[in-house]
Amino acid sequence: MARPRLDLPPASGAWREGGDAGRRQWVTLPGSLQLEAGGTLPGVRIAYETWGTLAPDGSNAVLVLHALTGDSHVSGPAGPGHPTAGWWDPVVGPGRVLDPARWFVVAPNVVGGCQGSTGPSSSHPDGAPWGSRFPLVTVRDSVAAETALADALGIDRWACVVGGSMGGMRALEWAATEPDRVQRLFLLATTAAASADQIGWASPQIAAIRADQGWCGGDYHAAPPGQGPHNGLGIARRMAHLSYRSAFELSERFGREAQDGEDPFAGGRYAVESYLDHHAEKLVRRFDAASYVRLTEMMNAHDVGRGRGGVAAGLARVTATTLVAGVTSDRLYPPEQQHELAAGIPGADAARMIDSPYGHDGFLIEAETVGALLGELLTR
Repeated sequence: MARPRLDLPPASGAWREGGDAGRRQWVTLPGSLQLEAGGTLPGVRIAYETWGTLAPDGSNAVLVLHALTGDSHVSGPAGPGHPTAGWWDPVVGPGRVLDPARWFVVAPNVVGGCQGSTGPSSSHPDGAPWGSRFPLVTVRDSVAAETALADALGIDRWACVVGGSMGGMRALEWAATEPDRVQRLFLLATTAAASADQIGWASPQIAAIRADQGWCGGDYHAAPPGQGPHNGLGIARRMAHLSYRSAFELSERFGREAQDGEDPFAGGRYAVESYLDHHAEKLVRRFDAASYVRLTEMMNAHDVGRGRGGVAAGLARVTATTLVAGVTSDRLYPPEQQHELAAGIPGADAARMIDSPYGHDGFLIEAETVGALLGELLTR
């Protein structure tokens, strides 16, 4: 039995410019974004969504920052402008911990992404796609861009900044770069600096995308829909998804079972392979490979202590009331990294551990526990 080949174009070209706005709004940064690695990025546009109403004194604003393949659509159904349903529906919405009746929730799509903010698939000032010319944007650069967004919205200080994984990197950098603008900080399944292990996990993912013949040196965006490094991106997603889940969960769910109707001894798949194929196909239909590469490089470059005298000095800059949480079975961002954060941030409680079999993805799946922790922080 022949194995299926992942050769699927994005279903609606969701990551290409244009299309429906959905709930998204945009702000264009004044001037150019000065980049930590050197140079500038002109004409930066940030896509964002909001829920609720900003209080007259601006005291109820909460910034929610997404992970690698997330976007601004934190809550709500899939639809025009939104290829997936909200990625944190149990946390943001009526009657939930971030209830729009109480909080003004802001969720931006990160610079370098592909759901409305300026990224590799966006137009360069010369009218062609940025493609391979899109520069490295660091976590610190993303905070500079989001600071301009906060200014445009009239938000002088966030009541809370929340983020998990890459979003947690951005949240931490917010609190270290703009300590006077962050009252509370909620860090989930993240780290003070990317480790060699995390960079190592990322390296073959980037290599798989760049080795795809559809990569074209990163300049494939002007090609007709359906052409691009879709197989490479699918392989990258398979590798990443393995790191997002725990060995225990995969064993309990799939064991050594064959996929229904397939025989691994005759070229068919095991059930766990079918599961990885499914997640690869879903991502290819909604995400841009060049954004995946650049955002992965953003995560690799993360180091709150860079230029500040080291990690300890970087963490010491944080003045926000802080709660750090991790997932017991997380093999990508292991609990010791959250313990380091909690120990290094002045006044932070000991790190809380969410007991979950789901690995790194537990910060998204265990929404009830996460909501309770966030609610506790918001009452302080």
